[in-house]
Formats: sequence, C-alpha cells, structure tokens
Amino acid sequence: MEEKKIYGYVRCSSIDQNEDRQMIALQEVSVPEKNIFMDKQSGKDFERPNYKKLVQELKAGDLLYILSIDRLGRNYEEIQNQWRILTKEIGIDISVLDMPMLDTRNGKDLMGTFIADLVLQILSFVAQSERENIKKRQAEGIAAAKVRGVKFGRPKKAAPDDFEKIVRAWEQKKLSFTDALEMCNMSEATFYRRLREYRLFRNK
Repeated sequence: MEEKKIYGYVRCSSIDQNEDRQMIALQEVSVPEKNIFMDKQSGKDFERPNYKKLVQELKAGDLLYILSIDRLGRNYEEIQNQWRILTKEIGIDISVLDMPMLDTRNGKDLMGTFIADLVLQILSFVAQSERENIKKRQAEGIAAAKVRGVKFGRPKKAAPDDFEKIVRAWEQKKLSFTDALEMCNMSEATFYRRLREYRLFRNK
C-alpha cells in the first residue's frame, strides 16, 4: 500500500509579501520542506505554476496543510471549486491551520461533512468580502489623496531652459529630431508632450 504523504502550500499575493508566517506554520506541523510548494504572484496573475504541480502530485489519502482558506483562491467561487477538486475528485484531506474546524480528517460522517462545507462557504465568502473591502478602502484613500493634491506616478519631466531655442532650431531644420531629443534628454513621447504644451502657451 502506497504511503500517504503530507504537503503544504504557500501563496503570497505579491512578490513583496513575506511568506515567513505561512512557512513557519507549516514547519510547526512537520510538513517536509521538499513537500512545500510556494507561489509568489500578483493578484492579476493567478496562473500559480507550483500549485498546479502540487495538484498533479497529490494522491487520494494525502494531507494538505494551508495556513488560511484564501490561499486556495482569489474569490468565493474559486475557493469552493478548488476545495471540491482536492477533496472530492482527488480525495485528499485538507487542514486549514488558522481554522481548526476546517480539517477534513475530523467528522467523516454526514454531519461532520455538512458542518465543514458550511464553514467553508462562510469563510470563503468572508475572505472575498474582505478583499473587496480592502480594494474599496484603497480606492477611497487614493481619491482622497488626489483631492488633497497628492501626485501619483512618476514626476513630470520638465523641459530644459533652452527648450524654445531647441524647438525653433528643429522647426527650421537646423537641428535633426534625434539631436533635439538628445539635447532635451527626453524620449520621443515626452518631447511631443512638452512641445504641445509649449505651442499652446505660445499661441495664447
């Protein structure tokens, strides 16, 4: 009979997020380091190559540890779908470390399964709602900062003091476009933006 294996999965929602807390939690339940799969990706990119490798390796009866339910997906539907694939189609057990009630090894009877499924639905809904609230608060914070005059993005590149002189020389074909860009230390797009501003100002 094939030995049942223990695995762990870590996902960070961005490359800046620290994975230490998830790794420590998995080490505390004795998940072998070679059996820990980790993805570091942005919220927009949810390909999760290492998660896909993990799913391919899992066999019926194996045990998967995750720190929190939202490591399985970005939203309510995705979390539910992954839980179904892992527990019903592949037939593994899952233990969610920060929510002991979500441990499929407990209560294998009908009532236990019902309670676990109910808790899963509530938690995955809460996880999605919290992410949406965070995004809303971020958007509101950015909007409020803009009202206060806070600038976002790269600072605007100013035209050199002799920009007018360079433009006139270029317009009179005394200066090539490449030379004009080089003298202004600008990209083509930036040069044309400053040129439009200059011409608007000149024609006022």
